[in-house]
Formats: sequence, structure tokens, C-alpha cells
Amino acid sequence: MTAENEFFWTAGSDGRLRIQECRGCTALIHPPQPVCRYCGGHDLAARQVSGLAVLSAFTVNARFSIPGLPAPYIVAQVAIQEDPRVRLTTNIVDAEPDDLQLGQLVEVVFERNDDVYLPLFRPVAPAQFGELPADEIAPADFATHIRPPLTTAKFEDRSAITGIGASRLGRRLMVNPLALTIEACEAAVADAGLTFADIDGLSTYPGLDIAGMGEGGVTVLEGALGLRPTWINGGMDTFGPGGSVIAAMMAVATGLARHVLCFRTLWESTFQELLKQGKMAPPGGLRTTSWQMPFGATSAAHTLALNAQRHFARYGTTRETLGWIALNQRANAARNPTAIYRDPMSMDDYLSARPITTPFGLYDCDVPCDGAVAVIVSAVETARDMAKPPVLFEAVGTQIVERTDWDQTTLTHEPQVLGQSAHLWTRTSLRPSDVDVAELYDGFTFNCLSWIEALGFCGIGEAKDFLDGGTNIALHGILPLNTHGGQLSHGRTHGMGLIHEAVSQLRGEAGDRQVRDAKVAVASSGGLTPSGVLLMRVDE
Repeated sequence: MTAENEFFWTAGSDGRLRIQECRGCTALIHPPQPVCRYCGGHDLAARQVSGLAVLSAFTVNARFSIPGLPAPYIVAQVAIQEDPRVRLTTNIVDAEPDDLQLGQLVEVVFERNDDVYLPLFRPVAPAQFGELPADEIAPADFATHIRPPLTTAKFEDRSAITGIGASRLGRRLMVNPLALTIEACEAAVADAGLTFADIDGLSTYPGLDIAGMGEGGVTVLEGALGLRPTWINGGMDTFGPGGSVIAAMMAVATGLARHVLCFRTLWESTFQELLKQGKMAPPGGLRTTSWQMPFGATSAAHTLALNAQRHFARYGTTRETLGWIALNQRANAARNPTAIYRDPMSMDDYLSARPITTPFGLYDCDVPCDGAVAVIVSAVETARDMAKPPVLFEAVGTQIVERTDWDQTTLTHEPQVLGQSAHLWTRTSLRPSDVDVAELYDGFTFNCLSWIEALGFCGIGEAKDFLDGGTNIALHGILPLNTHGGQLSHGRTHGMGLIHEAVSQLRGEAGDRQVRDAKVAVASSGGLTPSGVLLMRVDE
């Protein structure tokens, strides 16, 4: 709780919900800001509202628990009646999930926790209904907000991928994460036919080690290897986990570096094991700055589940639709000796798996693991004289179009996917039909579905038909998808594994899972947080 948001978290002391208002244009603003995003005004103050809202989406959490809120419980988004552009993440109380319907009117009730009053909501009795909130930008209209290229000369043309490497990959390896990073980096340098003395740039994501999410970043790797780079990059405010590669492309294009080593390491499964053993301290404390976590929305799964429910309601999508993605990834993993999960999976297996948060079950979620991936981005003038044929960059997609607050943004798709996808196609003459293989971020099945529609491999809302039966996305289908098993079955490598696989396919080095005559590949990473997407091609 801060001075800026105290009015919200203490409003329940008198039983009145308060939201920030711009006095200039009367728009409600949430979360509170020092400026109105609609009119640019600075005259902002707390406004008492009715406490009525429309139920925009809900998910029944069966997996996660927080102190004082054991599973199962209902996480929801509700649209404030006075301004439905404001959506609050909350819990629905005094109701059974089967009795809830989208569009139902709900009213605020407060639950006190020390000095904080959590605004929870319950259905109005008797049941009443209101209008569901509309998209600020319709999914089909994102392209109208894309800025055109500033010049016909593309920075993408000035660099190429010349080396890839991966460490051992597994569950609870109990290995120093820096050792995994070095394994992957050594493999990538050798693959490119370089030595560490040739590396003059380092790029990573997120740059810190939080809860098994990295080895410590550039400074830790530099401390181990002593590379003396002329350019470095690391941080979370970038174009998704694969943003380290896009940043490296720009460094090479501007002449700051010639060979940039990009790396990504995760050791989440070992971290969780050490946490259980009492050998690691849990991150954070008793307080949070999140607008979702106080209501038990502790995972990205909760936000995506809400968007998935709205996609189901609007377009007729089903659990089986998501299931075809999970089954496809498992079938591809069976052909990949490095994949963590290779056992066959049927639709019955998928549908009967234990629930996580509706509509997601266990197999809708990727696999926390230990492993590292490295990629070398080199100046294109050097690339053609190196050990392996270069993989060229055709285009990137990076533009943010929608809001970045997870519960204030796109309603029916993973946030931060539609704009970046539309941006990609403005930087190339290639079209979706030219793509031979797609490696699309699948932290959850719904992420992957969102990327498929956003990139134009089928129309908005048409994934149900496109994915039905799984034939279109199979290894020999019209869009071979996540050919190494994806994060769902190969393991969670935060998008860098997807880039590694795209390069393997374009080089013809994918073995039993090789797509015939693959010349163009797309790889995406991220979503929810700002994301990025790469279009790559062979050198012809």
C-alpha cells in the first residue's frame, strides 16, 4: 500500500468503493496514475462509485493457495458499472461457480486484512445482467495502429544467427545454474566456429536470479569467463525473453559489436526442491505491489484463464481446441531425445488431467525445468565465412499497441501478442502462407492459440476449426508447430528454446522431427509482458 493507492485499499473502512477519476474528462483510471491516459489531464482524485460491476470473466482455481485463501476459490475480473474500461481482479464470494454467468451483475463486499480492505464481489440478488465490456481495440483492428517502417533499409538485414547451443535439460538437476549457462555458451561458440575471444557482446533476459529464473545475468557470466565485452544488455523491459536476440541485432547493426552471445537460463525445478528442503529463502515478503496477488491470482495462468474463458464464450472455442495443441507438442517431443516428457498422450489423457484453474488442466501448462540456451548473433558480413550456414533475420515484431496492465487489456487473447504480430508483417513482403515452420510461445496452450490467430495463420476466432483434429499443425501439416515439443513437453526455456529449434529446422539439423525443405520460420516469445516475434529465413 502506497500513498497513491491507499484510498483504494482502505475504502472498505466505510464500505464505499473508490476508484481514481480524472476531473477533466471524468474517466475512471485504474490502477491509479499521475496522469490521465485519455485526455492527458493531471487533476486526479478518488471518486466514490456505486460498487456495482459486471462479471467479465472468472476461473475456478484448484491448484494454488495463499495464506488465508485455500483452494478452491474463484478469481474473477469485474467491469465497474460507471466506466467498464476499468476492470478489477477480485474474488467472487457467496456463489457456486455453476451458478455464475458472464454479464451477471455483482456488488462489492469488503474483507478486512489488518489495515487493508479487499474489495470482493458477490452476485446481486435477484440475478440481474448488464452489458459485457468491449475491447478498447478490437482484435481485428490492431493493424490499424501499427506505425509504418521509417525507412526501406532494415536493421534486420545486418545480422544473422551463426551459432546455437543448449545445456543438459531436465527436472531437478541440482546443478549450479551458472554451470548450465556456461555449457550452453560453450556449445554455441563451438557451433559458430568461434572462440570466446571473438565474443564482444553479451545479452540476456531477465538479467537477475529471482526464484530460479536465471543465473544472475551478464555480470555473473562475465565474472566467470572474463570476456571484456564492448556491449552488454539485460533486463525485463524488453521484447519478451527473446528480446535479448533483438537487442543483439540492433547492437550488431550499429557497429557496437560483431559477435553477441545471447543466453537464457532457468533452474526453477531445482529452486523449488531447495525451497522444500529449507535451503533457499522464498522471494518477496508479506506485502505485494500486485493488483492481482491479494486475490490469489498468483500465476499467469489465472489471467490467461480469464481471457481463455472469454475466447470460449465469444468464439465457441473448447477445451478440445486447446487439447490439440498439447497433443501436437507431445507427439513432436516423442521424436526429440532431449525432451522431458515423451510418453504418448491421448485426448482422454489431456481432458482427465487434474485441474489447475479452469479451463486449464495440467497439460495446458509448460514444464518447469533446469536448462540453458545460447544463441550467437553476428554481423552479416562475417556470417557467410563461418562454420555453419547463417540463418538470416527477415523481420521483427515489437510494437506495443494495447495497455500493459494485465487485467486492463485485451479481453479474448493473450495480451501483448496482437500488436507485435501485426507489426511483424509491416516489415516484410512475406506473408503467413510463406512460413514453413512455427515455433510459438506455449507457456500455456492458450498462449499458442493466441499467437496462431494473431499472426494470421487463421482468422481471429477461427482457431477451433483450424486446430480441430491437429492435422494442420502436425509435423507434416500446413503449419508444423513447436516441432521440438514446445515448452509444454520439451521444457520451459522461456522462448529461447523456440529460437534454437527454428534455427535447427532452417539448417536441416532437426533429425527425426525435421520439416522438409524448411526455408522460413517464425519464433515468438513472451506475452502478458511485452513480447517479440522473429521471422527468419535461410540464406539463398
